[in-house]
Amino acid sequence: MARRRSTNFRLAFFGASTGAAAALVAAAKLPDRVGAVVSRGGRPDLAGDVLDAVRAPTLLIVGGVDFGVIELNEQALARLRGSKALEIVPGASHLFPEPGALEAVIDHAAAWFERYLAPTTKRSSESRRPLP
Repeated sequence: MARRRSTNFRLAFFGASTGAAAALVAAAKLPDRVGAVVSRGGRPDLAGDVLDAVRAPTLLIVGGVDFGVIELNEQALARLRGSKALEIVPGASHLFPEPGALEAVIDHAAAWFERYLAPTTKRSSESRRPLP
């Protein structure tokens, strides 16, 4: 029996450090497939002119004491065209090793992905058909 491959799903990218630029470049190249991007302590500025082409909702998460990277993310945020946000985790440095810092990243990323990747309509339990 041949399997049918579903194309009714959207991709999500999570990039850290320089991987954030790679995630943004991929999102720009797949505008109809990417539903959300999250960058953790990233260098979105390395995506260059591609930032102007990113349409996927993008969340940039930066540590509150990662001063040089905060400015780079603020500049990148200004160039993004779709839904976008910058979350600064207070007291966190570049790799987020401080107690609770990675948990904050997880919470922000999960909320972003849930917001932008959740199905637009949910079937109610009344409309579900019982399994045979």
